[in-house]
Amino acid sequence: MEKSITYFEKPGKENTDKLLEIVKERLSESNIKYVAIASVSGETALKLADVLENAGLDNVTIVNTSHHAGFKEKNTSELSQDMRKKLEDRGIVSFVGSHALSGVGRGISNKFGGVTPVEIIAETFRMFSQGIKVCGEISIMLADAGLIPVDEEILAIGGRAFGSDSAAIITPANMTNVFDMRIHEILAMPRD
Repeated sequence: MEKSITYFEKPGKENTDKLLEIVKERLSESNIKYVAIASVSGETALKLADVLENAGLDNVTIVNTSHHAGFKEKNTSELSQDMRKKLEDRGIVSFVGSHALSGVGRGISNKFGGVTPVEIIAETFRMFSQGIKVCGEISIMLADAGLIPVDEEILAIGGRAFGSDSAAIITPANMTNVFDMRIHEILAMPRD
């Protein structure tokens, strides 16, 4: 089997449109039924929906993941209710929840110093890219929420801060079986 990986020179939102085209192409040649995407504001998830709809890929379920409430500001979700409604109207499932690879462990490290095993897993993913870390992390989160299956391949999309620059084909695992996760293919990631 031969597959290609697209490497972006730098991370960031300027790669989003190209990444979504790569995702569309890969989905069109597969039986993948779920796309997990990290889109804090929801804008990139809407872009993805447009790309897939225009390609006739209506059989793919898009599950969007945003930051947990309080990530930036106490008692505040970065995914607005208006955007959540827009996503829902397009058939996109939204998930807002704690990060699988930081969460309480990060709170402990921030208060007492040191590092937790979960943070080591996150840093290991970051050796590839921040976006690949996000792909793995949202796969765990969405599997734990019961929004994606753990027994079939999904396509995950992530990035750094704004837009998307990384995508991978993953068989997700629940948090309790995190080492059962398999990353089958990296479709794209930044080199930097």
